[in-house]
Amino acid sequence: MNKKFLTLGLASVLSVGCFAQVKPLAPNKDAIRFSKAINPADGFKHLSVLASDEYEGRETGTKGAWMAADYIKNYFKSIGLKGPVNGDYFQKIDLVNVTLKQSQLTVNGQPKEYQKDYIVSPTLISDKGFTFSTDQIVFVGYAINKGTYNDFAGTDIKGKVVMMFSAGDPTVKAGTRVDRQAYRAMLESRAKYFAENQVKAIILIDPMVDRITENTKKTLNSGRVMIKTNAALEAQKQNDVPRISISTAVANELLKASNTTVTDLQKKIIDSQAPASQVLNVPFSASAAKTETPVRCENVLGYLEGSDPVLKKEVLVLTGHYDHIGLVTDPNATDKVNNGADDDGSGTTGVLLMAKAFMDAKKAGKGPKRSILFMTVVGEEKGLWGSDWYSEHPVFPVENTIADLNTDMIGRVGEEYLGKPDSANYIYSVGSRMLSSDLANLQDRVNATYTKMKLDFKYDDPKDPEQIYYRSDHYNFAKLGIPIIFYYDGMLQQDYHRPGDEVSKINFQLLAKRAHLTYYIAWELANQAKRPVVDMDGKGNPKK
Repeated sequence: MNKKFLTLGLASVLSVGCFAQVKPLAPNKDAIRFSKAINPADGFKHLSVLASDEYEGRETGTKGAWMAADYIKNYFKSIGLKGPVNGDYFQKIDLVNVTLKQSQLTVNGQPKEYQKDYIVSPTLISDKGFTFSTDQIVFVGYAINKGTYNDFAGTDIKGKVVMMFSAGDPTVKAGTRVDRQAYRAMLESRAKYFAENQVKAIILIDPMVDRITENTKKTLNSGRVMIKTNAALEAQKQNDVPRISISTAVANELLKASNTTVTDLQKKIIDSQAPASQVLNVPFSASAAKTETPVRCENVLGYLEGSDPVLKKEVLVLTGHYDHIGLVTDPNATDKVNNGADDDGSGTTGVLLMAKAFMDAKKAGKGPKRSILFMTVVGEEKGLWGSDWYSEHPVFPVENTIADLNTDMIGRVGEEYLGKPDSANYIYSVGSRMLSSDLANLQDRVNATYTKMKLDFKYDDPKDPEQIYYRSDHYNFAKLGIPIIFYYDGMLQQDYHRPGDEVSKINFQLLAKRAHLTYYIAWELANQAKRPVVDMDGKGNPKK
């Protein structure tokens, strides 16, 4: 999540939500009247179902997620929303479970044992599988090139099999916080370099292979789900290079020819701050193939058609992701369900409450002029899958989509606000000024009129180490040039992705107030004369 065009100093001033300095709107009596549908009691009813143990943490591609999808669909249908996907409420996603069909690996002609000596991720195997052999492996350390440190200096990897450590950076002190942007740039640069040199295969020295348990084996053998978006398939084509993770013992066997070990090499590189890349003359061969099985997976869409014959062609989207991370893998855990009440049962609940408010208005003859798409997406925890799929397969034209308001975690108090006087009256507003000053100004005026919350813009800082702007579903709209606002409570430590994220810890008054802010902005967007102008470059700078 990124920054606006403001300097940090001004951004920090604005982060206190100075609604007193903003000219309020004239309060809309109808908007206030129908906002009553957004209330703590109904919020509790929805969330108590969605985040119950029965739903098993709603992991994408599992029974719990299907139960949640059915619940949302039935609710949308019960309040009168229409199914916009050829009459259906489900937008089906091409998801498959990928399992390993066969594999083999030999060193010096001796076969190695799968899940003891090596593993292969089936999602990284091309459709045709792979088979290769070599008598020469190029060890490239950490495969890093930055500053004065370059693992590739003096090496020839063109068309070769390379071996590297699976993770780590010898130039960074232990315990130093990772800069996500810099790390992402490094990975992209490495992938590009490997592609340019037509690397034959990549062998990863991975300590995780040393620690494989019976429980891990069950997880590996059950396969991995993979979404087949155009972007994912293209990325797989561009990175269609065999990858194998090997144990430390197998790595040491390969390094034996040069009279060294994994431990010795790591120490040498870190102590000297210099690469130890070298050629290993060792016979090595490997092959693998995969099997794909379709898995049920869907976004859930409810559509409210606008009342204006012209403006109804334009669509406002309200999103929240209904999936979470599923069951705890530790067999000794006493609480086995990651309930995901805040993440993102709270945002999903907000979407359901807003849907009821707008449908109440519609039934009373006060419905919005523009159309509204209420969309709860799946697969956010897997990598924004559901919204990514929608961005490639939009049900309504992208050019007619005026904005996305995304609620992802709106039910609790984040670490920075615990114990503070304004802990029950704040929300992080993310991305509002990235693409449209109109939308940002509207947010300020709506807040000054109706909710008077503290709007914290901390995560708009481009130096945000968490890079929150890029980590929820709004981003797949923003990348298309659609103005967005993402509402988030900032809970990154307490119970985040843990079984403790339960309904009992949700502040329903605060959830409802945050949903009210989103609702009032949606009301204005759906009824005002003009859609928000896209006058910013996507990074908070005015367009030239």
